[in-house]
Amino acid sequence: MFLSRVITRLCLWLLVHTIYRAEVQGAKYLPKDGPALLVCNHIAFIDPLLLGASVRRSVCFLMPRRFYEAPAVHWLARRMGAIPISTSDSPDVQRQALQAAHDRLGGGGVVCLFAECALMRAGDLPRFAPSLEALRSGLDVPVVPVQIDREWGSFYGVRKGQFVFKWPRRIPFHLTINFGAPLPARSGAFEIRQALMMRAAESASHCNAVQQPLGAAFLDSARRNWGRLAMADSSGRELTFGKALVGALLFRRLVLKRCPGAKMIGVLLPPSIPTAVLNLGITLAGRVPVNLNYTAPVQAMNEAIERCGIKTIFTSEKLLERLDMPKRREMVMLEDVAKTISVIDKVVWAVVARLAPVSLLRRALIPRGVTLDSLATVIFSSGSTGMAKGVMLTHRNIVSNVQSMVQAIDVDRNDCLLGVLPFFHAFGFTVGLWLPACAGFRVVFHTNPLESRTIGELCRKYGVTLMIGTPTFMLEYVRRCEPRDLASVRVPIAGAEKMRPELADAFWEKFHLDLVQGYGCTETSPVVSVETAGRRTQSRMGSLERGSVGRPMPGVAVRIVNPDSFEALGPGQEGMLLVNGPGVMAGYLGEPERTRQVIWQDGWYVTGDIAKFDEDGFITITDRVSRFSKIAGEMVSHVFLEEVLHRALGSMEQRLVVTSVSDQQKGERFVVLHLELGLDVDELLKRVRSYGLPALWMPRREHFFRVEALPLMGSGKLDLKQVRQTAQRLASSLTAKE
Repeated sequence: MFLSRVITRLCLWLLVHTIYRAEVQGAKYLPKDGPALLVCNHIAFIDPLLLGASVRRSVCFLMPRRFYEAPAVHWLARRMGAIPISTSDSPDVQRQALQAAHDRLGGGGVVCLFAECALMRAGDLPRFAPSLEALRSGLDVPVVPVQIDREWGSFYGVRKGQFVFKWPRRIPFHLTINFGAPLPARSGAFEIRQALMMRAAESASHCNAVQQPLGAAFLDSARRNWGRLAMADSSGRELTFGKALVGALLFRRLVLKRCPGAKMIGVLLPPSIPTAVLNLGITLAGRVPVNLNYTAPVQAMNEAIERCGIKTIFTSEKLLERLDMPKRREMVMLEDVAKTISVIDKVVWAVVARLAPVSLLRRALIPRGVTLDSLATVIFSSGSTGMAKGVMLTHRNIVSNVQSMVQAIDVDRNDCLLGVLPFFHAFGFTVGLWLPACAGFRVVFHTNPLESRTIGELCRKYGVTLMIGTPTFMLEYVRRCEPRDLASVRVPIAGAEKMRPELADAFWEKFHLDLVQGYGCTETSPVVSVETAGRRTQSRMGSLERGSVGRPMPGVAVRIVNPDSFEALGPGQEGMLLVNGPGVMAGYLGEPERTRQVIWQDGWYVTGDIAKFDEDGFITITDRVSRFSKIAGEMVSHVFLEEVLHRALGSMEQRLVVTSVSDQQKGERFVVLHLELGLDVDELLKRVRSYGLPALWMPRREHFFRVEALPLMGSGKLDLKQVRQTAQRLASSLTAKE
């Protein structure tokens, strides 16, 4: 027996110190003696061995029977004292397995249960197994949460439906085994899930061993994928990763020459190959690209330029002509830049980029002062509800979000992303630019996301597999694209605004694709959660509840709190959504007080969104704090009223928007801006009344105003600030007539 234990420990040690490099954090939380129940996430077959080798105490594992009986595992599993269990076992056999684990805990031992009793497919925490509650029943034993981080994509994990027969992402695998503070024995699955999420966010915030600044990450990716197609756009241009790197190095040299001492460089361009390569070059130069919103008013753009201290703006004559914008002294035209680059320059930098050792290139090209915590960009938030804020995002913010997205949607270098979101939008900058650049797959750009015909042609030509856009854009594709246009797409994601279930149904009926939802904020770099592809959003017929926006991404923690007291709320309770993790911004540019208002203790970002969080970890966004009105002392949701009105219309597209203006008698009154409704307002209100809506909540007929178009921003989201201004103007003119 002694020899068997020695051999077992030797095998575990060899495993951990060859293929893997494990860093153990929080080992002090595992009791030195006495019983303890470890609850751990499960990413790879090898997890029991990794965990067993990382602690000094003997750990008994409750292991899925099919793994326990696998020839390659069975020998070690038996010698580690593992207990096999399966949902397909008879009730008596399951009770015997749980009783054996009970006996081990009762005798002062340590038992580990993988909460989901299955390998994780996308890096998130799926539904916890019933055996968790059954094992804890009747025992007063501390529960120690354990998070294994950064193991996803290893040889022994699951990717693309494959378990072990795949090429690992990297060797050796640097991973973290993070033990959390013991939870009370009475803690339920919800509390344990929250603790595991916090452990994951903590580990992701301190993983310097496997993360590097964006420029270095792109450099490595370009060298690994040199001859593969990196990017294309609707103008017919195409670049391999090698050519994209050479172009970025040429722009890097130009930036260093023309902008000495400048920290931030302005970019006023739509999404395209030159825009992408320019952003890459500015980053390689150690400078901060600031993509300016060309759809914003000139005053807002000038304010952004002034706040960032921008002295140079790269743009193009074509864009200025289209926007009817005068040329400014600090503007550099890309058309002029192209003329200054000679063939010799291209050849020299191509040779350097291709032949020089990667380690030498990193040292020579990436400034020493650029670290993961250096500023990577400033994105001026949409300002849909007020003045735009300069959100400062670091390299760590964006790199961690990229790594989480790689896991969440399971991308590899055979994927192709449709890049239609502008880079002044956080989703466009992180997901449209840096996700494919760092993960090593191709992206195809187009400047106008509403040109559905062109979008369909690009999807067919380049085999687009990933689509990310707003519901407004997705609705256009349903209307005008053919099923064959999206035949190669495997993951379409709608975000940035609410999506109605009818749109998801229409997308499925036409393309046989699950249109899933994602959620994020500029301040979180931006993606917080995303639905898992292949699981359709279920909604009851006639329900006004919106679907889930998925589970938090790997490395992201969320919490629902009371908006007034900030007391944590339980599953199913609506409250303010808070987000924690390495993606939370560094702050608002030049506005420390405004930053303090949204960054709560321990780095929690206060989103301003009202949401609920269920037992299985799914988030449902129900409203936004700023979209409530107090009518005669009662708080009424604009979003809820919009849903009721659209339901009465039977429309899956945004036909109207609800806002409010001041009222002397009730405090506020509703105003509805609408497009052509297809029926009389009186008939619409009659239908709404049939739903039993309180009379206090009903907008008056004279407060419906027809408009030519609903105010939208460049990202496709409603411009709520302009909505309010328009409503106030129309309501004031009505009052003046009265």
